[in-house]
Amino acid sequence: MNLLNVTIDGIKVQVPEGTSVLDAAKLANVDIPTLCYLKDINEIGACRMCLVDVGGRALQAACVYPCSEGLKVITNSPKIRDIRKATLELILSHHDRSCLTCIRNQNCELQALADKLNVRDIPFDGAPKGLPIDNISKSIVRDNNKCVLCRRCTSICNNIQTVGAINVMERGYETVVSTTDHRSIADVNCVNCGQCINVCPVGAIYEKDNTQAVWDAIKDPDKYVVIQTAPSVRAGIGEEFGYPIGTPVTGKMVGAIKKMGFDKVFDTDTAADLTIMEEGTELLTRIKTGGKLPLITSCSPGWIKFCEHEFPEFLDNLSTCKSPQQMFGALIKSYYAEKNNIDPSKIFVVAVMPCTAKKFESDREEMFNDVDVSITSRELARMIREAGIDFRSVEEAQFDNPLGEATGAGVIFGATGGVMEAALRTVYYILEGKRINEEALMPIRGTEGIKEATLKVAGMDVNVCAASGLGNARKVLNMVKNGEKNYHFIEIMACPGGCVNGGGQPIVPASIRNKIDIRAERAKALYSEDKRATYRNSDENPFIQKFYKEYAGEPGSHKAHELLHTHYQKREKHLKNK
Repeated sequence: MNLLNVTIDGIKVQVPEGTSVLDAAKLANVDIPTLCYLKDINEIGACRMCLVDVGGRALQAACVYPCSEGLKVITNSPKIRDIRKATLELILSHHDRSCLTCIRNQNCELQALADKLNVRDIPFDGAPKGLPIDNISKSIVRDNNKCVLCRRCTSICNNIQTVGAINVMERGYETVVSTTDHRSIADVNCVNCGQCINVCPVGAIYEKDNTQAVWDAIKDPDKYVVIQTAPSVRAGIGEEFGYPIGTPVTGKMVGAIKKMGFDKVFDTDTAADLTIMEEGTELLTRIKTGGKLPLITSCSPGWIKFCEHEFPEFLDNLSTCKSPQQMFGALIKSYYAEKNNIDPSKIFVVAVMPCTAKKFESDREEMFNDVDVSITSRELARMIREAGIDFRSVEEAQFDNPLGEATGAGVIFGATGGVMEAALRTVYYILEGKRINEEALMPIRGTEGIKEATLKVAGMDVNVCAASGLGNARKVLNMVKNGEKNYHFIEIMACPGGCVNGGGQPIVPASIRNKIDIRAERAKALYSEDKRATYRNSDENPFIQKFYKEYAGEPGSHKAHELLHTHYQKREKHLKNK
């Protein structure tokens, strides 16, 4: 590797050829402010906040300027400070500065940058944008009055997710991030994944807030309100209360929720175990009977909508299983209601998910109102604070039974490869009569976008693939279409790294995202719970065994299909924003 000698503010460092000045400055422990930059997602030098002096007549954007041998860089001088401050003041001059009521107050990169650069007044008289707020979507709200045109959202939507629902439109002062024909985000091919929310440095994009509907249900004496929490929530929500990234806070989370007035606090992981029993049976049936292969998982609603828009020819490959969120709702309003003599019409099911697309999913007509309201990890954190609960000092508690009984297999659903691994643990056991050696499953763990493995099961080579991020899903499906790959089972999650990095998880600023792989850290929390679990295979779950014995008969039965399975639909493709 060819190393270059570079000097940053008098500090000499050696960097590999191709290194940007911004990355070289990090090696020298020199901080250069940024706004639009986001490692591996948006490296375009658009905001000009990272301008530095590299010896020429013009200042250069450190995030895109390459190092060269002997380069001498000045990152901090009166001229540079004045230009950065003036640039930020211009951005702020026509920015909606209603910070106190903004969803990103105290977690806003623009706000933090203004404080860092000591901006206390705006000398420029910018005209307010006065743009309408797009709040028609079930999942996502867009407020272009707060947009700083950093282009992070368009980069992740177009380049990483390859959805192309939004892009930069118009020119000059009229430039705006928008959709085809400036339609609502609800009326184009947006899949509601929420990755645009996670990368937005300000409050220009955020999730549709459903917290008031939850509070209203709790105070209604005629409603029996139950709440379920997805596995990834416990791996992320602690960050909202000052815990390090990747800290599992299950007990604290449950303890806080129990103080909020819900009738029961349950674990979505239980429904994840149920999903494995149904999906595993579906895989075995398709293999044995020559059914449509590869079987593709259906737990991620962002991926499902992407498939409906972009790859309708694969709809028959999708598992007919509902997602754990929806299975849980169906279970509560049928089996649980019957066993506890509760009128199903009085049951109000709340789902806490790491995902904004779950809001759209719960409203799908195919789901029969299984779940009444789906909120994100962020919304739950806001409710906990609103209720005056001190999360860090609250007494730990356990989920209520029987739908608090879950296995380690259910917990790892939140990490990319987790659904695949959970299914294979049970399928292997059914066919081989013994537990699989987990070393064989290591190739499908980790945060890589596409992971493959071939496992010997009952004398047959079973080819599997786990993909996360819709750009990677596109690559995998195109390889299958072109005959380049022959898989039996494919897991696809819409969000890069899986649900732990879902669009509803706590927002991590670029200053941290650029240094830490938050996907890997949060996934560690789930695998640590898996290791500590009493049962680590879905087929061992006592509640699941009881459910089939008393109610559904067996996995894949007619009753199970009526309750736990669904179908999907082809959607328009031509609205993609070019």
